[in-house]
Amino acid sequence: MMSSRIVQFSWLFFLLILVGCGEESKTTFSETDVKIIPRPSEIQFKEGAFRFTKDTKIVVANDQTDVTSVLLDKFSKAAAWDLEVVDTAPKNNFVQLSLDAAMEDEAYTLKVSEDKVVITAKGKVGFLYGLESVRQLLPVSIESNELVANVNWDIPTVEITDSPRFKWRGFMMDVSRHFFDKEYILATIDQLAFLKMNTLHLHLVDDQGWRIEIKKYPKLTEVGAFRVDQEDKHWDARFTPELGEKATYGGFYTQEDIKEIVAYATSKGINVVPEIELPAHVMSAIASYPELSCFQKPIMVPSGGVWPITEIYCPGKETTFEFLENVLTEVMELFPSQYIHVGGDEATKTNWKVCPDCKRRVKEEDLANVEELQSYFIRRMERFISSNGRTLIGWDEILEGGLAPGAAVMSWRGFKGGIEASEAGHDVVMTPTSHSYFDYYQGSREAEPMAWGGYLPLSKVYEFDPVVEGMTPEQAKHVLGGQANMWTEFMPDNAQAQYMTYPRLAAMAEAVWSTKANKDWVDFSQRVVSLFDRYDIMGINYAKSAYQVTTEVNVDEENGALSIALKNEFPEADIRYSLDGSDITVASKKYAKPFVVNKTTEIKAQVFKDGTPVGVLFEKTINYHKAVGKPVTYLNKYHDSYQGGKEIGMVNVVRGSMNFHDGQWQGWLGDHMALVIDMEAPTAIEKITVGTLENQGSGIYFPIQVEVMLSSDGKTFKNAGIVKRGFAANINSELKDFVVDLEKQSARYIKVIATNLSTPPTGGKAWMFIDEVIVE
Repeated sequence: MMSSRIVQFSWLFFLLILVGCGEESKTTFSETDVKIIPRPSEIQFKEGAFRFTKDTKIVVANDQTDVTSVLLDKFSKAAAWDLEVVDTAPKNNFVQLSLDAAMEDEAYTLKVSEDKVVITAKGKVGFLYGLESVRQLLPVSIESNELVANVNWDIPTVEITDSPRFKWRGFMMDVSRHFFDKEYILATIDQLAFLKMNTLHLHLVDDQGWRIEIKKYPKLTEVGAFRVDQEDKHWDARFTPELGEKATYGGFYTQEDIKEIVAYATSKGINVVPEIELPAHVMSAIASYPELSCFQKPIMVPSGGVWPITEIYCPGKETTFEFLENVLTEVMELFPSQYIHVGGDEATKTNWKVCPDCKRRVKEEDLANVEELQSYFIRRMERFISSNGRTLIGWDEILEGGLAPGAAVMSWRGFKGGIEASEAGHDVVMTPTSHSYFDYYQGSREAEPMAWGGYLPLSKVYEFDPVVEGMTPEQAKHVLGGQANMWTEFMPDNAQAQYMTYPRLAAMAEAVWSTKANKDWVDFSQRVVSLFDRYDIMGINYAKSAYQVTTEVNVDEENGALSIALKNEFPEADIRYSLDGSDITVASKKYAKPFVVNKTTEIKAQVFKDGTPVGVLFEKTINYHKAVGKPVTYLNKYHDSYQGGKEIGMVNVVRGSMNFHDGQWQGWLGDHMALVIDMEAPTAIEKITVGTLENQGSGIYFPIQVEVMLSSDGKTFKNAGIVKRGFAANINSELKDFVVDLEKQSARYIKVIATNLSTPPTGGKAWMFIDEVIVE
């Protein structure tokens, strides 16, 4: 009897185990677990979860089977499942693609319940976007290319209604300055689709390389695709190659490569827009066929920066237009894009002014000047492109001299060109340098790899809105959308290109997809951290610049004490710091509020995530010198555009960075700096330091002399020391302290004069930037 009960109990226990295994509880989610980028238009969160298993079916009707690879490939690698695609839905445990012809082209709805997932869309693109959202709801380990153990592939039960705000959501890749192989382009297409971007703009032609095979003109790639290898030198310090010098650096896409890229992009819902530059940025073409220029002078493909760009196409010769029409005919056969980009920017028309053929063209066409000759050039190309059923688009310089009737404008020099074009009834893509140029620094220059210049952090990209305040509703209708541009002068390889692209591309994606009401930086900053985890698994070399600690300093004018706030781009970040130079660990003091500094202090700070340091270590020494907070009289005041800390800017201890837009620099344009510091009492002085910046590419030059004079009464000054430095060419951005050592003496008043270069070798007026006068 006892043994029978034991047997019954054993079977009961075994059955309970089986039942328990079959009814394993699903993951419990909260609303914060929905981390989709770009943020959907509407999200309704519900309790519960749907679990993918090896038996989950993908239900597809009609010809939509190819879009399912978004999920099938991921589960194949991360879970070793070959999910079955069927045309009839089972009772449960399935993902269904449901057609609705009444929906907009890129819209989708996603309804997740505990037994099924239903994506409804008009067609392939909507289904792709719905599936990408499902992918982002899954655990981040779905991105693994290797089998992942012990993961429940659960997603929260949500209902999403989603569609984009703008129809042009673009990313421009400059493959001319540095060539990126086909595989990298395909990988970039994957990332664009992941973020629901729909336009890849390929900058295929520039001075430094012609990247597309043209059958009719083989020299364009035989000659124009390669340059003399000077990759060991700064972009703007590369010498002009000698004729006949061996050119080995470069590459190009065959027409078969282009077909593959376009086909793959199309399968991912992405339109590829080709850019064939004209009339300037074409030295690679002229090196191949010198007869395309005004004076047919043989040249080499330049290895680096060229300015001004004078070797450009000659619009006086009919053969130039014959060449371009033949090239564009082959291009349009390869690219189905409605838009064909022709550049049109930065043409220096020096040669046009003296070229007999150009002068004859100006006269025959009754043009007023060479600006109208450029307009003639663009209008003529626009007629050819439109006669082939396509639309010409170009940089905003194509507005100069009058815009061709059917052309669209890509506004890069701010929003102004886009505003003007939309007023005239032309379509516009906004891509201003202020928000869209990914060749700009995204963090402190001291902590970042070399970039072109400017400052565009993640949060600034997120602020981008292609529709400018003050536009009329009619103008707003002409704004097709926005685009990020990745110019690659300083991006020689895939890793560097990724670093400059991600995660800023995610911020751009949300800026051009989500409605204004749905955009919130605090919310995005929480979701993008999850994206970082995905990038880690994907092996993407993304920038962690947004974690960099920065300071905000306020000076108490009465006592000279400094109030210092620590911050970074992420709200409520875990910042640990020290004020004695000690190393930072997770046990260091957590930053909570601004602290006061009234002596020389070595600050270190670091952001931590889950107890681990992220981003670069912040280190800064506050040199609390004798003149901090003392009255300053400007004998020659700073420029209104660069006022630094204004009246106390020279004695507020806050030093400027290599980003001259950081608000700490005072600038003088063509003028000298002259000021007097009142120490308020006789003070022992033995050294004066003047902090300066040079960035010759931006017109900023070191002073050529710093002079110090001392006085006891503020009226009679005597020379105390002088430091001179002659002009020297400098391709880098550089900080320099001019130190004037004095014999130790006492004075109340200190006059400091910094002499501006005034007129640089390039002409015009020189900027001189100064951030602090340090008295020791």
